[in-house]
Amino acid sequence: MPEYNSAVLLELLDGCLHGNRRSQELLYRQFYGYAMGICLRYTHNREEAREVLNDGFLKVFTKLEKFDSERSFKAWLSRIMINTALDNYRREARQQTVHDDVQLAEVSIDETAVSQLAHEELIGMIQQLPPAYRVTFSMAVIDGYTHEEIAEKLGITVGGSKSNLSRAREKLKVMLSKKNADDYERVAR
Repeated sequence: MPEYNSAVLLELLDGCLHGNRRSQELLYRQFYGYAMGICLRYTHNREEAREVLNDGFLKVFTKLEKFDSERSFKAWLSRIMINTALDNYRREARQQTVHDDVQLAEVSIDETAVSQLAHEELIGMIQQLPPAYRVTFSMAVIDGYTHEEIAEKLGITVGGSKSNLSRAREKLKVMLSKKNADDYERVAR
């Protein structure tokens, strides 16, 4: 689907503000892929991501009057999707406590291994992380939040944020090592 120019986007947003279902459908379709990419980073699987995405678009349609047309719609949409995913995470975190008593040293992920991964493989690995690690990793590494911002948004300490990020990196490193070993064995056969 072609990218909308700003005049067409503003017309589409105006239609959404007036409850035009066709405009809402077109906006949803236009930004589905972009929004889904954000949601996938914060959820465990595609079904959960789709739920977050739909909740996010509901917020978009009900809060559209708050959008400042002088700013980037994509940035506004991104913030709504991230906040919706964080709401989903907090709701699930209250229902389920994650126990991981293993103390892991902070490690860095091998950048060459990451650069060789297909986007879908990396998202798949991130989705395999426990929820607290997945959300912290996505916020810090992908979306650029500081540990202070993460701590505030998730209701944890700065140390907890740093610990979650460290553990997420370690788990991703293990997954990358296993993937590389599996790939090597497959090629060697």
